[in-house]
Amino acid sequence: MQRIDTTRPHPARVYDWFLGGKDNYPVDEELGRRIMAIDAGTRQAAQSNRRFMERATRMLVHELGIRQFLDIGSGIPTEPNLHQIAQSTAPETRVVYVDNDPIVLAHADALLRGTPEGVTKYVQADAREPGTIIEQAARFLDLDRPVALSVIALVHFIADDDGAYDLVDTLVGALAPGSCLVLSTLTADFEPENVQRGIAAYAAGGVTLVARSRHETARFFQGLDIVQPGVVSVTDWRPEPAVEEPDSGREPVAIYGAVGVKR
Repeated sequence: MQRIDTTRPHPARVYDWFLGGKDNYPVDEELGRRIMAIDAGTRQAAQSNRRFMERATRMLVHELGIRQFLDIGSGIPTEPNLHQIAQSTAPETRVVYVDNDPIVLAHADALLRGTPEGVTKYVQADAREPGTIIEQAARFLDLDRPVALSVIALVHFIADDDGAYDLVDTLVGALAPGSCLVLSTLTADFEPENVQRGIAAYAAGGVTLVARSRHETARFFQGLDIVQPGVVSVTDWRPEPAVEEPDSGREPVAIYGAVGVKR
């Protein structure tokens, strides 16, 4: 089994720290605190991003009738998990989580507690190997039927030169018409100075972080029909004040989010 490296920060564990989780190490907390010193709103942004995932999942289940999900870069389990949201409405929903962090594998049992009617599985794979992901996911999902591909807070850790767009294109290309892409990613459009300082802090910790413009984010959805309200800050994507606590001031956070449907 791959060993957990506690000498360098890991994006999934730093994100867990931002969300108030316990599955992180001092090196992750140190980087998280450095980022917070640069931009005190980073923790709020992480929480807003999480709520975007929850809203998008509910929309896909309720409005589009999606019953299969492939969640790439699932991260450390944080309730409510995607399968809990989807299966609470449609117990027969099938969900496959994918990640390559050993600490996520160590917590896979928590991810696998789904409904008896549905399927909840975890696949250990690298996001940069979409062929392997599709091959493994096909063991549990019917790829001839629509699948929602969830790529939340992942592609900003993959540079263009490392194939971020090719990765998403390959995964979407393997899915049936009617499938959906749910994606969120960092942007410097709203807070350029803070974001660039944050990128530098991540780089000092050995972590690649890429900020993309609205146009660059929309490129991930090329050939897809983007659901309204389009590519917007995650705080502005179909907010549900009756379901969740409203974001303070409803100001946009530096993360774009969108949902697209494959024709």
